[in-house]
Amino acid sequence: MQHHMVETDIGRKVMLRLVLPSALFILVGAIDRANVGFAALQMNAALGLSSAQYGFGAGVLFIGYLAAKYPSVLLYEAIGMRRWLGTITVAWGICASAMALVQNEWQLYGLRIVIGFAEGGLSSGLMIYLSHWASERYRASVLAIPIMAISIAQVIGAPLSGWLIDSPNPLGWEGWRWMFLVEGLPAVVLGVFAWFYYPDGPAQARWLAPAQRAWLIENVKGAAKPARGAAAPGRWGALRSPVGWLCALIWFCILSGNYGVMFWLPQIVRGISGLTPSEVGLIVALPWAGSAIGLFFNARHSDRTQERFLHIAVPALVGGTGLILAYLLGPGLPGLLMLILGGACVGCTVAAFWAIPTKLLPPESLAMGIVMINIIGSLAGATVPTLMGLLRDISGSFLPPTLLLFGIQAVCALLCLVARHLERRGLARAPAIA
Repeated sequence: MQHHMVETDIGRKVMLRLVLPSALFILVGAIDRANVGFAALQMNAALGLSSAQYGFGAGVLFIGYLAAKYPSVLLYEAIGMRRWLGTITVAWGICASAMALVQNEWQLYGLRIVIGFAEGGLSSGLMIYLSHWASERYRASVLAIPIMAISIAQVIGAPLSGWLIDSPNPLGWEGWRWMFLVEGLPAVVLGVFAWFYYPDGPAQARWLAPAQRAWLIENVKGAAKPARGAAAPGRWGALRSPVGWLCALIWFCILSGNYGVMFWLPQIVRGISGLTPSEVGLIVALPWAGSAIGLFFNARHSDRTQERFLHIAVPALVGGTGLILAYLLGPGLPGLLMLILGGACVGCTVAAFWAIPTKLLPPESLAMGIVMINIIGSLAGATVPTLMGLLRDISGSFLPPTLLLFGIQAVCALLCLVARHLERRGLARAPAIA
């Protein structure tokens, strides 16, 4: 009982002091990463972009994202949370605002790569950081709330982006340029905030009592910082672990669905409805609102039952089916309801995921395991939007891209069932030594 009370009290403080502020960084980053989907409503015509060129421009961000994953995490480990987070956030905010100045597709590609490089380590670093504060009992909820911010970002960002594009602005710019400028500035402010706010680890958390700091360091895997210069024989263990690679493939499928919906949904809605950018923003916000709600309840139920794999597989299958039905039903209430259901379920697949690798990978290989999983997952952002654009150009229809998303979600569900089978048989254990 005493242990439970201490854990609950610490969990409440960590949620308020660290998890919710971290979610704000994820939220702003998601808006800056995805607002190109709304810019495309005007930008494609202004720059003369085809669907394939736009898809490449949306996905090319992940080349920089991939290149920065490992160096960014090394920087985080070397200089600590607050300096690392402050530096990368200011950098990506400046680059996101500079998107307002692009004049051709090559400038678009180059700046998207730079934004990806600046933001590349954000998700990996925050997952590693928060895992040092989350006990097993609350791990899915603690790690899902920042991810939930991605859905909330679309709920806020979709109407905001549409409104900024449609509204007159004091610079007299095209709406999509004004949108990029305005939406990049909050990241700069957050970067300054991070520099002064975050403790580098539990030992520096002055808002915890000494006994609570000691409890965290003793009871949470990875919370104790290794001694400087200490050997880490299992640091690369995840690269030789079947469960590490299986987790990476599941994450690839999850992000394929999320980025496919994120980058293409505004154009799909515009294509079947002919609405203005502001109206498209309101419609696009609905599936993401459902996703945020689904994320919350899916993560809570996963924590309560301690089951992780079916909490990914079931939403993936339902989500993929919903997207297909939405396309087939077309404009109208039934199609809109299926679109909301499909987008919501695809979005909430992330709820339980990070509780899997943080449980199954040993502490010494957890950081590199998270980096590896994020790198493989980021390949989804680099490839799937581009492939959807090519399918759209070849077919002249959004049906083939939608079928692609459905197929990937089906594979995601199958991989989750395989991982669940391995865990039940006691085979899903990463090697501790590399």
